[in-house]
Amino acid sequence: MRHSLIMLPVLLAALAAQARGETIGEVDTVFKLIGPDHKIVVEAYDDPRVAGVSCYVSRARTGGIKGALGVAEDRAEASIACRQVGAIAFARPLPQQEEVFSERMSLLFKKMRIVRMVDAARNALVYLTYSERVIEGYPQNSVSVVPVDRGTPIPLR
Repeated sequence: MRHSLIMLPVLLAALAAQARGETIGEVDTVFKLIGPDHKIVVEAYDDPRVAGVSCYVSRARTGGIKGALGVAEDRAEASIACRQVGAIAFARPLPQQEEVFSERMSLLFKKMRIVRMVDAARNALVYLTYSERVIEGYPQNSVSVVPVDRGTPIPLR
């Protein structure tokens, strides 16, 4: 038991160190007397394998005491919009489908994921966001498409 109590702060610190998107802004949705308010946050994620593409995700962030301690479970709904923000370049060929971002939405069981799919027939990159729960999945999802100039074919591996 004592070992578990010692490990809890280490686990919480490791979870807090997970890579997050860059916060662009947020709005409060519910006032909480103790702890932070419930919010909707907008974060930017640059595709690590495709230069010139960024995805903007809006999602709920739970506040209150649980939110302040990092043990709250955020809601599963999210919205995504991906855009060309510079010259699109590929350092190496892409797989047909690949998870490009993942972030925890609760202490142990829920993650938000962003998956990139290649639509070779239309020369486009398709980005899907959804949340996953270890015990059961969530059907809530959102999709966004970034067309790539026909002069720059998407290299597939």
